[in-house]
Amino acid sequence: MALVEIKVPDIGDFDEVAVIELLVKVGDTVKAEQSLITVESDKASMEIPCSQAGVVKELKVKLGDKVKEGSVVLVLEGEASSAAASAPAAAPSQASAPVAAKATPAPAAPVVASIPNASSYSGTVDIECDLLVLGAGPGGYSAAFRAADLGLKVVIVERYATLGGVCLNVGCIPSKALLHVAAVMDEVSHMADLGVDFGTPKVNIEKLRTHKEKVIGKLTGGLAAMAKMRKVT
Repeated sequence: MALVEIKVPDIGDFDEVAVIELLVKVGDTVKAEQSLITVESDKASMEIPCSQAGVVKELKVKLGDKVKEGSVVLVLEGEASSAAASAPAAAPSQASAPVAAKATPAPAAPVVASIPNASSYSGTVDIECDLLVLGAGPGGYSAAFRAADLGLKVVIVERYATLGGVCLNVGCIPSKALLHVAAVMDEVSHMADLGVDFGTPKVNIEKLRTHKEKVIGKLTGGLAAMAKMRKVT
């Protein structure tokens, strides 16, 4: 078993993002592509996956930390890392013995042959489509609707019960709904300098949450109607 550092992959145009949730702890056994932490920028939140399977030996981040591409998330103990570590050592022998290098592709053939082809599936299916879109965020539903407009039968796979992905359900839109209320409160507070004092605001958290959910419902409901009109499943 060897130790390997799991780092933040390419996260696009974001310079630094804040860690808002730790999804694993020391001692946990994780799988490849399993989410490790949740990070958040001023525009969206996203989960950082693990690049390989193994056991978490040490966490390198905590809640509130700022991370960026290349930052170490945790130290993992796994078999895959030891196999990867041995690969560079084999390179010199290949260079000195070109005949042996030609023989290396041979073991790959049985692996490829053992993978079943989709066309060989003889069972039944629940839904058939021309295009499967993974994720119903702004990019996902836009692509799905455009494909449907072009005549394709489209199916969207989404983790949330409503369309919109993270952005409309828990990210940008809910945040902006609450930030708008905060902005109005701030603007009103400055009216006292002009001779109009509205007093200290009283916040009813339940009504505020209802307002946020109403904004989300209006937008996701509109997407649902557009999907239904285009027969996007």
